[in-house]
Amino acid sequence: MRAREEPIFYLFLILASTLLLTATAKSTIEPCSSNDTCNSLLGYTLYTDLKVSEVASLFQVDPISVLLANAIDISYPDVENHILPSKLFLKIPITCSCVDGIRKSVSTHYKTRPSDTLGSIADSVYGGLVSSEQIQEANSVNDPSILDVGTSLVIPLPCACFNGTDNSLPAVYLSYVVREVDTLAGIARRYTTTITDLMNVNAMGAPDVSSGDILAVPLSACSSKFPRYASDFGLIVPNGSYALAAGHCVQCSCALGSRNLYCEPASLAVSCSSMQCRNSNLMLGNITVQQSSAGCNVTTCDYNGFANGTILTMLSRSLQPRCPGPQQFAPLLAPPDTLPKDLMYAPAPSPEFDGPGSIAASPRSSVLPSGSGSFPGNPANGPAGSISTAATSSVSYFFITLLISLSSLYLVFSS
Repeated sequence: MRAREEPIFYLFLILASTLLLTATAKSTIEPCSSNDTCNSLLGYTLYTDLKVSEVASLFQVDPISVLLANAIDISYPDVENHILPSKLFLKIPITCSCVDGIRKSVSTHYKTRPSDTLGSIADSVYGGLVSSEQIQEANSVNDPSILDVGTSLVIPLPCACFNGTDNSLPAVYLSYVVREVDTLAGIARRYTTTITDLMNVNAMGAPDVSSGDILAVPLSACSSKFPRYASDFGLIVPNGSYALAAGHCVQCSCALGSRNLYCEPASLAVSCSSMQCRNSNLMLGNITVQQSSAGCNVTTCDYNGFANGTILTMLSRSLQPRCPGPQQFAPLLAPPDTLPKDLMYAPAPSPEFDGPGSIAASPRSSVLPSGSGSFPGNPANGPAGSISTAATSSVSYFFITLLISLSSLYLVFSS
């Protein structure tokens, strides 16, 4: 009789194990071995109406930097107290570090409030960027059912660097939480990349994603060439975004489709050191052109980093075949009061999805591979990540309980 029971038991065991594995959230793990840091982004959806300063406080980042990362105009009065609408999608700039051999951000702390649970903090407040199990492990919480109000918790957040490049070109990586409406093709199209590139970066064996997965998405960027002694050495700004530098005195932008970083005085009323280029009447960001028979003489006053409280400038002269046109900037948007009809704030649905949050059409791309055929492996100079189990969801615990129950029944009937 036992010979007949064992196959049935093993069938249930396989089924429960399969369901358990499919119920886990995945994220890209980037191994690291040094103490260097990099610029990174989190894709975050507001769980309720929040002031700009409140969003920034959740991640312990500069509120002005949050606005500029999303190309929101900071010249509006009292912009830091502007109330942003629930369900708004924002890119949050964070510093990505090397912790215990992998890339992550551990500079975010959260102070618990009444009715908080590890699950509500992970899934609601931080929008699935972290799991309750990761918070529990990072803070050595013995009993997750007991959270004292006012407890400060470290929130380990996913991030990736990959040397600030993607296929040898400058890139900033966005940690994106996959939603139910998403497909890999939709995400690739939304962020002007390819399915192949997303698969390579995230070490995916197939172009399939599930809700709750966290993908590292490469965003094309403009990189700086500041000297190593500058405090903002390695500054890199994604296309369509701005970044603050030199103690809020300088803002640098990267126009859509551009690889050239353009920096100018920021619009904030702060005390700044001189921004005049040495041996010149030009100020930071000034460009002069002069047509000649040999071509166009172009002179620019460029930002060259911030060191010891001094704004470094560099006068550059070049002879170009044609005179450059007007300087291109990433378009600035008014601080939103409602969910804007703009790609920047929408989630990344599949191209066919036309529901709420995808009001604007995704830009067309001719670089997406067809749905059939094989996908190449990691390019020689491309990043190599790995998909790993980040945490077990509450659904997983159901299957663990089921597995234990099945084991108990088996022992009872086999005795």
